[in-house]
Amino acid sequence: MAEITSQDMAAMREAIALSAATLADEKPAGGPFGAVIYKDGKKIAGGFNHVLADNDPSAHGEIYTIRMACKALGSWDLSGCALYTSCEPCPMCLMTAKWANIEKIYFAATRADAAAIGFRDDELYQMLKDGVYATAIPECREEAVAVMRQWREKFAESGKY
Repeated sequence: MAEITSQDMAAMREAIALSAATLADEKPAGGPFGAVIYKDGKKIAGGFNHVLADNDPSAHGEIYTIRMACKALGSWDLSGCALYTSCEPCPMCLMTAKWANIEKIYFAATRADAAAIGFRDDELYQMLKDGVYATAIPECREEAVAVMRQWREKFAESGKY
């Protein structure tokens, strides 16, 4: 387990403060979740949940902050960054952070804490574990794979990606 520094604690308190920003208005922008991203000791981005304000179920605090960090750095690759989030990331946020190559992820409250106030994060993790998250249509697999191969040939193998 990584050693927690005073900088980590300060960054986490920033994420928690952002989560509290959702309490400021009569109608919240979203759930009580905030996040910040740091790289080389400098804050790159910070934000909070905007699901309700944006009518966007993907506008979680972590996703919002990852999007802002990518814009700030001009890259989808957030290697060398650390994500601090007020609550354990849901599966979508965790996987987005991993896709973005965020190396360290810290959280304060747990998914059990989120469940205690009505959020379904733990249920979603269980769905992934049980493998009941989607239904494959095998008859269309080859069509989809053909497009994937074409993409690889056009972009990945040519070095354009």
